[in-house]
Amino acid sequence: MPRIAVYPGSFDPITNGHLDIVRRARRLFDRVILTVAANSSKSSTFSVAERVRLAKACVAGLGGVEVDTFDGLLVDYLRRKGSRVIIRGVRAVSDMEYEFQMASMNRAIYPEVESVFLMPDERYTYLSSSIIKEVARMGAHVEDYLPVPVLAAVKRRFARRKRK
Repeated sequence: MPRIAVYPGSFDPITNGHLDIVRRARRLFDRVILTVAANSSKSSTFSVAERVRLAKACVAGLGGVEVDTFDGLLVDYLRRKGSRVIIRGVRAVSDMEYEFQMASMNRAIYPEVESVFLMPDERYTYLSSSIIKEVARMGAHVEDYLPVPVLAAVKRRFARRKRK
């Protein structure tokens, strides 16, 4: 039976840090599903369709990785996909309190689920989509932190906002 892991997130936008976690997870699992949350409580810069398209472009060369979207409870999505593993990237100790709460709630709802926490490469420990968007909005250099398809989309999005 294949070991399937689900890596959920808003991915608004997907960064090199996210891709680093995908690659690390892929070494541990037969299949990794990067799934874009459609019901994120965060206000999004990119639509769900745009985030899915960008994520697909970024993982196109990675075997055993697919991109999907979900709405509703993550554990319901895991059951539908035949997975019992949630991948989460943890950058710093400060991430752990929230992640621990989420892992505990997911396990309460779906006792068979395991949350696997992966640390990104040190180059990405301070990186988040929110920081990238803020820096890009101000016109600063973000080339080292975004995959090429995402970089182009971010530049287009914030160039439009500057013209308004």
